Amino acid sequence: MRIVIAGGHGQIALRLERLLVARGDEAAGIIRKPEQADDLRQLGAEPVVLNLESASVDEVAECLEGADAAVFAAGAGPGSGAERKETVDKAAAILFADAAVRAGVRRFVIVSSMGADATHEGDEIFDVYLRAKGEADAYVRGLDALDWTILRPGALTDDAGTGLVRLEARTGRGPIPRDDVAAVLADLVDTPATAGLTLELISGTAPTSVAVKSVAGN
Repeated sequence: MRIVIAGGHGQIALRLERLLVARGDEAAGIIRKPEQADDLRQLGAEPVVLNLESASVDEVAECLEGADAAVFAAGAGPGSGAERKETVDKAAAILFADAAVRAGVRRFVIVSSMGADATHEGDEIFDVYLRAKGEADAYVRGLDALDWTILRPGALTDDAGTGLVRLEARTGRGPIPRDDVAAVLADLVDTPATAGLTLELISGTAPTSVAVKSVAGN
């Protein structure tokens, strides 16, 4: 498979690229800064320099031509303000989804956030973030041309992955290592039977591949 990942230099994306390359897939990561390219090359992934905050749908679609799956793993980051929650977490996700439709890439996985809700109220930065992610999720759900899966991890940690997770429509809050989020994403991209599902993810007791298979088709 060829998988194109938005936010290709992010902490989850770098882990995902490593996993995909290790199993023989082609991974391409869309990055904003040219100086990030070598980090992807060292993993065996292809760097694609493109700013999703200023690119056109056609430019992004060109990056997606020939892909078997697209993963949106970009994020404005914890230090960013409300404006970039709108331009990255919402607008870039919508742009990437529209580009996938234009390029004919049906399999689409988006990394959202637990608590994401388009109707979430509040004016704090985190409120804006949850609303932006929720609005992006709602938009993706409305695209019949995509076989979409929305993944909503709990509190992300840098702990070593255990390979053991809980993946359900509702898990309740809890932590999850970024290693394990990447492992679940790698399983999701080639499990199209999970299309149409919004899934929460925290640490648990099921091996990642078993957890993905158990929700497939539900």
